[in-house]
Amino acid sequence: MTSTETASRRYATIEDWSSTEIVEGIVEGQFSAIAAVQSARAAIAEVIDRAAQRLEAGGRLIYLGAGTSGRIATQDASELPPTFSWPYERAVSLMAGGDSAFTQAAEGAEDSEQQAVDALERLGVNDLDVVLGIAASGRTPFAIAGLVHAREKGALTVGIYNNPEGRIGAVCELPILLDTGPEFLAGSTRMKAGTAQKAALNCISTGVMMKLGFVYRGLMVEMRATNAKLRERAVRMVAQIAQTDADAARATLETADGSIKLASLMLARSLDRNAAQARLDAAKGNLRRAMEG
Repeated sequence: MTSTETASRRYATIEDWSSTEIVEGIVEGQFSAIAAVQSARAAIAEVIDRAAQRLEAGGRLIYLGAGTSGRIATQDASELPPTFSWPYERAVSLMAGGDSAFTQAAEGAEDSEQQAVDALERLGVNDLDVVLGIAASGRTPFAIAGLVHAREKGALTVGIYNNPEGRIGAVCELPILLDTGPEFLAGSTRMKAGTAQKAALNCISTGVMMKLGFVYRGLMVEMRATNAKLRERAVRMVAQIAQTDADAARATLETADGSIKLASLMLARSLDRNAAQARLDAAKGNLRRAMEG
């Protein structure tokens, strides 16, 4: 039996606990989830560095998962385009059971090895890609088969799992063990195992985007300003970066077609749009390099 499915004696009588005790027990598990991620920080940091190299060369982030793990992976993938203007086609989540399994459980689908291989073949997985397999138990056939296939194709393979005996750690190039132990509800990995997976993915995807230059001075300068709230946030960011007022920031953003990076560079370096764009292009879109160049 895997550690995530083990019934802990400590929680054997939780149905008799008070509501306050239940909350305390669950919250305690969330703290231990973060501690597990902290213990894996060296492995996570290596993934960030090596994944950034592949993605800078044009690769994709491809997530593999089933059930809870697949849904957590999908959430991470879906946040990258609006947050960093990362292309949708370069943040792909492959879920056991297909798209319908995102909202309706298809637990038996995790046993299909061929489904993962077929999905990766359709994508044309290659040596520029980064493939992350997420499985709390570490033994989900869908994730394991996908990682094995992706590795054969030269992709950088990462396994994120919560059971020390999980096979997924042996088949990938970069294993990340998040040893969260028994759950508050035995086998319910949406609890602390899921929290640890989400935190680890937060670290990886955000860290990679930072390495690629999509963050400047702690600001999301690649953000897509698609509503009134975000457009005002864009104005504040440009004003802060260029040390100017909101009116100048707003006007320049209009000239820059809403590009925070372009507007910031135009104002901070007193450049017209064409000159600023050329400078950004020379810096491969990295605002820091463009500012310092």
